[in-house]
Amino acid sequence: MDFTPACPAIYKFVRMRITSRKSLATASLWAHRKHKERRQSEIAASKAPEGEELKMTSASLNPAPKPFDQRKRMVVVRVAALMAVLLLLFAEPFLAEGSQAHELVEMFGLVLVLVCVGGRLWSTLYIGGRKNSELISMGPFSMTQNPLYFFSTLGALGIGLIYGSVLAALALGLASFIVFRVTAGKEAEFLSGKFGDAYEAYRRKTPRFWPNPLLFQDNAERQFSTHALKRTFYDGLFFLALFPAIETIEYLRMNGFLPKLFVLF
Repeated sequence: MDFTPACPAIYKFVRMRITSRKSLATASLWAHRKHKERRQSEIAASKAPEGEELKMTSASLNPAPKPFDQRKRMVVVRVAALMAVLLLLFAEPFLAEGSQAHELVEMFGLVLVLVCVGGRLWSTLYIGGRKNSELISMGPFSMTQNPLYFFSTLGALGIGLIYGSVLAALALGLASFIVFRVTAGKEAEFLSGKFGDAYEAYRRKTPRFWPNPLLFQDNAERQFSTHALKRTFYDGLFFLALFPAIETIEYLRMNGFLPKLFVLF
């Protein structure tokens, strides 16, 4: 009997059986390895300290905190300052320009602006170039968590007083306080996520905004960034430049070059 026609079919059938057995063996080996890895993970989790597994899961689900974008704050502050200047162009202070009371209020405002510039420079000596990378708790940062924002708020109050209006000073100071308060809250979230218990201990003992001089601490030596100090100095020039700008506005108003649309107390 001639078996030649059947040989290819038998050969194909045998080859398929062999391939099928190899596939089953490979699948079985893969399943065994996955089971072994899963078992090892369960053993490691059972040996971990209490709460460690939950901490690892939380860390994997929560993204790493990101520092607050300071450009947003600067845009808001500059837009608010521009709007205030445009408003003051057409407003007359309640205290007569050139009077002794007006000059006293104006000088007090200038003192606040100078304190603002000096305080910001002092704070930059400690945090310049290290913000968001180190937890700073000495110098002005030992009295308040946000000395830069505190001194900037004093500067905003001073600008309103230089203009000769208590209402303008309160409005600028309150607007600055709200902006910096929101910013400080965002930064606190980032610092808490980055420094953990160390920041929480610092936050509990240090006021967020209003400084407490009784808490002052300092180091004998301090390194600082000259680049950051220079940048802060240039920012301070913005506050100082408003003094001659407001004096120019007063001169133009007194000589009839600017209209007096309303009075600010």
